[in-house]
Amino acid sequence: MYDPPAHPKIYHITHIDNLPLIVGGGLVSDAAMMARGGPATPVGMSKIKQRRLKELLVTCHPHDFVGDYVPFYFCPRSVMLYILHMGNDPELTYRGGQDPIVHLEADMKAVVKWADEAGRRWAFSLSNAGAYYTEFRKDIAKLNEINWPAIAASNFRPPDIKEGKQAEFLLHGSFPWELVSRIGVGSQMIAQRAHSALGSANHRPVIEIKTDWYF
Repeated sequence: MYDPPAHPKIYHITHIDNLPLIVGGGLVSDAAMMARGGPATPVGMSKIKQRRLKELLVTCHPHDFVGDYVPFYFCPRSVMLYILHMGNDPELTYRGGQDPIVHLEADMKAVVKWADEAGRRWAFSLSNAGAYYTEFRKDIAKLNEINWPAIAASNFRPPDIKEGKQAEFLLHGSFPWELVSRIGVGSQMIAQRAHSALGSANHRPVIEIKTDWYF
């Protein structure tokens, strides 16, 4: 068991091209996005996405597939971002690197409060939610089962650290734009594009250049 942070943050990564649509209507699950024809610029691994959509169940909500949920990591500078940065995984079709990727940050407890009041299902995994062996929880009191030292680790070469670092928070269906509290980017150029994407939106999270969130 590990002591969780008092106020855990969660992070969704996406390509800057996708931000205008997200600002206009929030984040949606892969299932909902595929029904719309897909994102402007997909960055995930199609084989894993298909597994999350059709094979992997969120066992604490036994009729739901992982792909029915909007996914978040518990840290920036994730293993997935590293894969995008390296661009050499044979299952990866995206080859644009990490530069155009933005982090959307939210406060996990605020999201859980909103979800509970809205009657929206949520869960978290103890490791990679795209793996067959991962475990899921739906009780905030069980956050101490997440490997928080692995979440915080910068070196994730050890297999147990890599697994723990890929723990995910999941919100069923969609995620309101208003719950995004900060946008982290890697450069001034992407910060400017993020500002443009906000347009005339009423909710305008702070945009920060966070080079330590990138490789």
